[in-house]
Amino acid sequence: MTSDSSSDELDQPPAPEGPGLFGDAPEAPVPADPPAGPPAAAATPEPAATPYRVLARKYRPQSFDDLIGQDALVRTLRNAFAQNRVAHAFMLTGVRGVGKTTTARIIARAMNCVGPDGKGGPTADPCGVCPECTAILADRHPDVLELDAASNNGVDNIRELREAVRYRPARARNKVYILDEVHMLSTAAFNALLKTLEEPPPQVKFIFATTEIRKVPATILSRCQRFDLKRVPQEVLRAHFARIAGAEGVKASEAALAMIARAADGSVRDGLSLLDQAIAQVAGQGADGVEAELVRDMLGLADRSLLFDLLEATFRGDLPAVLAAMDRGHERGADPGVILADLLELTHTLTRLRAVPALRTDPSLPEAERVRGVAMASALSVPVLGRAWQVLLKGITEVAEAPDRRMAAEMVLIRLAHLAEMPTPGELVRRLTEGGAAMPQAPVPAAGPEGGSRATANGRAMALPAPGPDPAPVPVPLAQPRAFREVVALASGRAPMLHAHLLHSVHLVSFAPGRIEIRQNDAAPRDLAAQLAALLLEQTGSRWTIALSNQPGEPTLAEQRSQVAGQRLEVAKTHPLVQAVLLAFPGTEIEALRDETLDEYGLPPLPEPDGPDFAPPDAEPADIDDLPLEDS
Repeated sequence: MTSDSSSDELDQPPAPEGPGLFGDAPEAPVPADPPAGPPAAAATPEPAATPYRVLARKYRPQSFDDLIGQDALVRTLRNAFAQNRVAHAFMLTGVRGVGKTTTARIIARAMNCVGPDGKGGPTADPCGVCPECTAILADRHPDVLELDAASNNGVDNIRELREAVRYRPARARNKVYILDEVHMLSTAAFNALLKTLEEPPPQVKFIFATTEIRKVPATILSRCQRFDLKRVPQEVLRAHFARIAGAEGVKASEAALAMIARAADGSVRDGLSLLDQAIAQVAGQGADGVEAELVRDMLGLADRSLLFDLLEATFRGDLPAVLAAMDRGHERGADPGVILADLLELTHTLTRLRAVPALRTDPSLPEAERVRGVAMASALSVPVLGRAWQVLLKGITEVAEAPDRRMAAEMVLIRLAHLAEMPTPGELVRRLTEGGAAMPQAPVPAAGPEGGSRATANGRAMALPAPGPDPAPVPVPLAQPRAFREVVALASGRAPMLHAHLLHSVHLVSFAPGRIEIRQNDAAPRDLAAQLAALLLEQTGSRWTIALSNQPGEPTLAEQRSQVAGQRLEVAKTHPLVQAVLLAFPGTEIEALRDETLDEYGLPPLPEPDGPDFAPPDAEPADIDDLPLEDS
């Protein structure tokens, strides 16, 4: 097994690292021996140009103090070194670019540092100037081996490692093995490593790094001290990039740094690569500094104000404004897929603002989210935002697979704009249960003669009387369910979990106005009866008794739906036309049947109620002979 360090760094001293992340002094270069023999001629050759180092390497953390956004990890490791309780195996996990390999190298230096005088011991603050520290920094220490598990993932490689750990370190205090992307090891390789990992020699330490912690066997994890490196918050990244831009002598606006931090998605390395690219564009265009417009063009992003305009027009159902906003984004070079992804992220932000009002005063929110975002979140409901999330999430996949990404993105937004005009299923049930409020409103009538108005019905003009004083509002009676199915419908949109349990986990034993007897499955919560009673009290204004029974009762509504669907599917298969299709296309199967006569639960609709009683229930029946006769 070989180290993955580059050959050009093995034969020459390390280059200066430049200023540290928090103003640390640069690492001193190793002095070269003076040349032997007479001095050179008067014509001195020009020194070789120093190769450029990308920001991610130039500003790589050199100590625990330099790590940003990993306070819990730093605190634990510092205490471990202070108490001499350093584990023999570490497992570092997290997304790319948060500092897993960098942390492993710092731990290796902390274990082997001997101090400037050569007499120091393990410390959480390696000096960086002793021979051990400088060799580890230059990736040329013989006892610190950094291996790529993706290319050394076989059982033979692990056997070589097991043989190597038997020998004492060549010069350092500890022999450290850093295995990057350890989840790439094969099952046989993991098994071969188990015994050595559980009882390694005293001078051998293992540090594993992985982005796929779930692919690492539990037998390996149980033998390691695990650290989960978090995504670095955007505010921390933005401040970090501002310090680096200042150290590089480059001006960068807050908006530009915020865009880079948001695009980095918690990864320091990704953000530094984007900052490096932005600085290069500034140098090429002769600009004064890194501005938001330059970063927006570089990343193919849409302007934040454009995203708000687009989302507001979509929720208004204003299709011309939606298409005009998409045209503006196209003119600025914004990718359609990125626009939908940004709208998805904005929808999530609005949902958080709606669900947790305290977030509206969060100082870390950008100005647009704090002003326009709060206003939009106050005007939209969570079901509407949830529906928009689903449409946009599916639309991103459609755009990625479409031959024309722009057309696909516009079709997704047009679909969402039409859906914005429609009520949610819960809103429909609420309107229906409140006395027919879901009926569409009549068109605004045109002015007619004598101060009245005219409207059309079936193509004929009808004169309407002049408007008088507004009549007194008629109180709408609360909904009184006639059957258990209507009780279940009351929970739709108001109590989603209760609605799901009533649909799948409850068997009706008996139903009468004011009293319901049910049997519930083990999957139903214990307080289901109390939840249902509270819902009925809120929606009907009267108390209902919910009794639990051991009687088998009816099948659940979900079971009844499956039974009805199966029966109708069998009937459909016997239809002559269907039989002809099955004969013409061998192998064809009928998977589902859509029946418009069924209700939302896939069951035949309930019978219409009888006509209203015009006499009170306790009224005496009248004899027909006693009824007065009208004069003809």
